[in-house]
Amino acid sequence: MSFTLPTNLQFDTRLKMDGLDFLAQLPDEAAPVAFLDPQYRGVLDKLAYGNEGVNRGRQRAALQQMDEATIAAFIEGIDRVLRASGHLFLWLDKFHLCSGFAPWLAGTQLTVVDMVTWDKGRMGMGYRTRRQGEHLVVLQKEQRRARGVWTAHDIPDVWRERVERGLHAHRKPLELQGRLIAAVSEPGDVVIDPAAGSFSVLEACQQQGRRFLGCDIEG
Repeated sequence: MSFTLPTNLQFDTRLKMDGLDFLAQLPDEAAPVAFLDPQYRGVLDKLAYGNEGVNRGRQRAALQQMDEATIAAFIEGIDRVLRASGHLFLWLDKFHLCSGFAPWLAGTQLTVVDMVTWDKGRMGMGYRTRRQGEHLVVLQKEQRRARGVWTAHDIPDVWRERVERGLHAHRKPLELQGRLIAAVSEPGDVVIDPAAGSFSVLEACQQQGRRFLGCDIEG
C-alpha cells in the first residue's frame, strides 16, 4: 500500500517531532507494522534507585517522560494507522508487565498474541533479582491470524542479544527487531515508530528492505 506524506514528513529519516502529532498526520490503515518503546519511569520511581546522576542513569533521567494517558494515546494512534491483522511490538519492563498494561489498550482493536523476552546478556539493577531482560509484547489488530501473516517460524521467545553500551539509554536489539519486521511484512512495506529513541528500528528496516517512518521528540 502506498500513500502520500505531508511535506514535513519523510521516509527513512530521523524526524524530530512529537510522536502524537506525527501519528495524527498519517492515514488510516497505512502500515502493517509498528514499534513502540514508551519512555516511562514506573520502575525507577517505584524502586527509587537514586542512580540518576551517573552513567546511563543520567541519560535516562534526561529523557522526556510519558504518563499513562500519553502512552494510551500513542497506542490508540498506532491502532488507527495499522492495517487489519497488523502488528504492534510494544516494549515493556518487568514492572509494567506485572502491574498490568491492559488499560493502555482500551478502545483499540489490539490484542496480545505473543511475547518475546530479550536477554540482554548482562545484569542490571534490582533489590531482589537483578534485571537482565526486557519484554516485547506482540499485539495484533483485528482480524487476528498467524497463517499468511507471520511467515517466520524460527524466532525463539527468549532472545539473547547484547547491545553496545553508551549509544542510547534505551537502545534495543537490532537483529531481533529486524527478524520480527521480516516475519510480518513484505519488502517495501512501511514500518511505523513514533517514539524512535536511538532509531534502531530505522537501521533494522534498512537491513530488511522496508521503509521506515518514525520520529522522536529528542531527535
